[in-house]
Order: sequence, then structure tokens, then C-alpha cells
Amino acid sequence: MSTFRSPFQRDRDRIIHSSAFRRLKHKTQVFVEHEGDYYRTRLTHTIEVAQVARTIAGALGLNTDLAEAVALAHDLGHPPFGHTGEDALAELMAPYGGFDHNAQALRIVTKLEKHYAGFDGLNLTWETLEGIAKHNGPAISDKGGSHSFPSRDQLPYALAEVDAQWDLELETNASAEAQVAAVADDVAYNHHDLHDGLRAGLFTEEDLCELPMIGECFAEVDRLHPGLDRSRRQHEALRRVFGVMVEDVIHVAENRLTSLGPKSVDDIRHMDGPIIRFSKPLYQSLKVLKQFLFQRMYRAPSVVVERKRVTEMVNALFPLFMERPELLPEDWQDEVALARIAGGDRTRPEAKEALARVVLDYVAGMTDRFAIQEYDRLIGRNI
Repeated sequence: MSTFRSPFQRDRDRIIHSSAFRRLKHKTQVFVEHEGDYYRTRLTHTIEVAQVARTIAGALGLNTDLAEAVALAHDLGHPPFGHTGEDALAELMAPYGGFDHNAQALRIVTKLEKHYAGFDGLNLTWETLEGIAKHNGPAISDKGGSHSFPSRDQLPYALAEVDAQWDLELETNASAEAQVAAVADDVAYNHHDLHDGLRAGLFTEEDLCELPMIGECFAEVDRLHPGLDRSRRQHEALRRVFGVMVEDVIHVAENRLTSLGPKSVDDIRHMDGPIIRFSKPLYQSLKVLKQFLFQRMYRAPSVVVERKRVTEMVNALFPLFMERPELLPEDWQDEVALARIAGGDRTRPEAKEALARVVLDYVAGMTDRFAIQEYDRLIGRNI
């Protein structure tokens, strides 16, 4: 126990002070980190998610510190180049136990952060570990969904290892606080991707006014504040979009908590589905929005070109380090040596798997700018 902080406050503080959290500053959200100072990075996204999570959790009388801790940790496992980098590493790691950024976040907070004298990782509470693993829903489920797997034997090795040590009850829902963090993630990226897409010129205000809910927000601004300059009009409309999402989640959750009457967190865990979610009408509007963003932003021609370029970087760096692990930094060579001991003869499958997991930890921990620098230094010189 800490003298002045609750366990969840201590979790939050340790996450904020971790090396992995600082690296989020130079990791992609949608646009590669160097493309512009105004676009969201993984760090600014995470801060926005944490703010939304505290607001919703506070309104519902939940534990705001736990919700904030899960929100701050939810993207720690993201590799460079956002979901593009994750897709590339998942394919490269398929023969060696798989890759998933939620699972990698658990590996970071339980093993890879090595700063404390008495333990590896951050020594977080069970509830925060559970929230990282399951904030998107049960990690083991035959219903599908993001970051869920049909059976235990299909779990990414990083998640399986942590679960074997602490039993995160992967078949159940997460706590209400972790569910809040997941919904806050949706609120934050739906809101800020509209801002960033407009700034990048990938679509216009007129395009957004054709979308359900968003068009109504622009119309309200025009009615209340006719003649606003373009920048203020955008901000006023999109902050209303933000407010609609947050208020909808709070209203739905209040009704569900009242009608279902859970008496404990285990009641929440064993419900048929999440208790924190959007209403059905707003969910349908957000489906239209997400499809619009997918077509006009995430798969915009300029973004697709960049996706191809950075995928080639990851696909070049990973096999290079597998073939020549001596190129890894000196402070990683002990891990390489341990992998060789664990696997024996480096030609055996066990040895390749052990080495692949070391290489993955290194590559996944890179920032965008460092991955680009390493690619230019190593591949550009044909080492």
C-alpha cells in the first residue's frame, strides 16, 4: 500500500512515469508522427481518452482512478505506425505466437518496464491488468469482436503468459470502469479524427453535414452563431458531436445500471454484454461515421501510400534483426543470450520463437521516428 495514494492512483502514476508512456509522443494515431505538429499522436489521443473516461466514470459514480489508469495504459502496446504497424507485426509473428497490441501492453506493464528494484514491470493491480486485457470485451469469446479470440489455445502468447500467472478471467466482461475506458476511446477518436481529417483536407464541412448527427450539430451552430469564421464553426460543431456522444453513454449507462441493478463488480462481469455502451440510434449513426472515416481518411490515397511505405520498413527491419540479432543494441544482448539458452540450437523452432519474441519487443517499442531512422541506417546502407 502507498502512504498517500489508493492502489489505482498508484497504478495511474506508474503508467504515466513509464518509458512506454513517453514513447507514445512519437507514435502514429492516423498520420505518421512527422507529418504535422497539429495532428493527434498516440500520446495526445491517450490523454483525451483518459479525460473522457474520468468524466463518464465520475458521472456514473464509478472509480475514476481505475477508469483513468486503464485509459492511460490502453495503447501502451501499440507499435510504430499505428494499426498499419500492428498488422505487419501480426503477420510476421503469426508463426511465433502472434501479436496483439492489448497483449503487448500487458507484456510491457508486467515485464518489459525494468526500473524497480523488487520486480519487473509496474506491479499494477489485478483490476488494471484485467482492464487492459478486456476493455474491448471478453478476450475469449465465440461472438467475435476486436481483440477477442475463439479459444484459449488461440490467445497471443503475451496474453496467455500473463493470464497463466494472474488469471484475468478472460471469458467474462471487464469492470464497468474498463468498459468506460473502451467507450472513451471510441468517443475520443471519432471526435479528433474529424478534426484531423478536416485539417488534412481529406474531406470538407459540407461532406460532414451529410452525415447523421453531425449535420444537426453544424445546423445548431449556424442557428445560434450565424456568420462564425470557419475555424470557430468547425470547433463549435465538433465539440457538440463530442458532447452528444458523452451524454448518450452516460444516459444509457444510468438507465442500465438502474434497471439491471448489479450489486457487485462480478455481476457486471457476468452480464450478457457490456453495461457501458452507446444507445442503438447513436450507435447506428456512428457506424455511418466510421464507414465515412474509413473510406475518406484511413484509406485515403495519401494515407494508403504512407501505409505501404511504413509496412515495407517493418517487413525489412524484423527479418534483419532475426537474421542478425547482433545488430540489436547492447542492452538487448542479454535478452538475445537468454533466448538462445531457452531455445538451444538456433536452428530449432524453439530458438527462432524465443528470438522472434525478443525482436518483437524491440521493434514494437520503437517510435515512428526511430523506426524510420533505423530503417535508413541499416537498410539504406545495405548492412
